[in-house]
Amino acid sequence: MIIDTHCHLDDDRYIDDLDEVLDRAKKEGIERFIIPGADPKSLKRAVELSEEYSEIYFAVGVHPYDAINYDREYLVEFITHKKCVAVGECGLDYYRLPKESDEIDAEKKLQKKVFIDQIELANEYDLPLIVHIRDSSADCLEILQEYSGEKGGVLHCYNADESLLKLSDRFYYGIGGVLTFKNAKKLINVYPKIPLDRLLIETDAPYLTPHPYRGQRNEPSYTKLVALKMAELSNIDQDTIESKTTQNAFELFSKIV
Repeated sequence: MIIDTHCHLDDDRYIDDLDEVLDRAKKEGIERFIIPGADPKSLKRAVELSEEYSEIYFAVGVHPYDAINYDREYLVEFITHKKCVAVGECGLDYYRLPKESDEIDAEKKLQKKVFIDQIELANEYDLPLIVHIRDSSADCLEILQEYSGEKGGVLHCYNADESLLKLSDRFYYGIGGVLTFKNAKKLINVYPKIPLDRLLIETDAPYLTPHPYRGQRNEPSYTKLVALKMAELSNIDQDTIESKTTQNAFELFSKIV
């Protein structure tokens, strides 16, 4: 069994064939799915899907790109739902910062404020975090070390920055299709340094489709390709990877049944 710990099944690209997508996943042994909170506008759909499908869970959160739309009270409306398993994806993303220095400072300040507030929200409700980090490792590391609670969380789409391995006492590392990319040398080199009991499998579907389907819409069934590559790099059998990452997911997202 595999748990896809990060898949945007509330995305419009699944409206017409979600049942077929889930059927294909189940045939490959993927039996649980977590929809991260990214855009507040799609949160209600994620909640509705979790109520319609027993195997789907969701998180409440706001992606750093949508920090301007952050509304804590809105997230609180859904955070006690029985299918809400985490807070996020939240974090810092400096990839598309404005060009003017004063605008850069303002954007970073806003992202940090919203990130810290979501960490405090997770601490308040005793939920793990789903953390998005892009071109912002140093700031994220500093904030997580200062603010994150014992529940920890997962570094979604782990970016292969070795400094983030300092968080392995409380955080897991989400591994997805990027590991199969031919140009993912940094991640391939760092991957063996991640403890086995800190690995999670994810797709980030519909994004980051693994080889050999890169460029097409991603979907949870492709987690098998990620597990295969993980097994190769870990030098252990694929069944062990699938079993251990599933155990890790149950431990982190304790509300999943």
